[in-house]
Amino acid sequence: MQSKLMFLSMASMLIFGASCSSHYVLTGVHRSRILVDDRYDASSDAKAVAFIKPYQHQVDSIMSPVVGTISKYVAAHQPESEISNLLADILIWGGKEFNEHPVVSVYNMGGIRAPFAKGKVTYGDVVEVAPFENKICFLTLNGSELLELFGQIAKRGGEGINHGVNLVISKDGKLLDAKVNGEEVDLAKDYRIATIDYLAQGNDGLGALKKGRNLLSPQEKKNDTRFIIMDYFREQMAKGITVDPKMEGRIVVK
Repeated sequence: MQSKLMFLSMASMLIFGASCSSHYVLTGVHRSRILVDDRYDASSDAKAVAFIKPYQHQVDSIMSPVVGTISKYVAAHQPESEISNLLADILIWGGKEFNEHPVVSVYNMGGIRAPFAKGKVTYGDVVEVAPFENKICFLTLNGSELLELFGQIAKRGGEGINHGVNLVISKDGKLLDAKVNGEEVDLAKDYRIATIDYLAQGNDGLGALKKGRNLLSPQEKKNDTRFIIMDYFREQMAKGITVDPKMEGRIVVK
């Protein structure tokens, strides 16, 4: 009897194992983006509209105020893009609030989650571009560490860097040349860096930032990157200036 039970148990395991085995093989992965725009308004769902209505006014009152204007449509792409240039420059601009004078800034492409459309820029537009709770921060690297950081940026194919920094990288992600304000990086010199706290922790492959010293990382809500971006746009709007980011050859691939 015991041998029969053992036989049945083994047979069950074999059947179960056979039934769980898969004959499917992954041959490829494809993806596409679905643009959600006003084409879907043509046949709206009455129940969905009724459900959203009580909340819509409150959300619109927060997200709709205009904070500035921009001259063109800008989206993130490597090795350099108008929007990544703009956001890196805004980090430099943001240093004045903290009596900081950084000479290098880094803003990660992966943190730019939407483009800016040409024309008016609203509070909601900035939230879409910078939806995370990242805070501006400042740290010091010596020249050797800065070159290490630039090498990591090259390996990733480019990140947002500020006006005054020029990198030449190879197609296979090697750093070929680096200059700060037209000068070669001095290995013995200290450089003040502006970035976001997420990157200062060494994320997104930028581990050199973890070596930073004299870290200033204010954690108040007002220091979220999105609010600093809004403040920059507001200042430009108050001066009657339309923000006009440009490609400058900050990162060149050879």
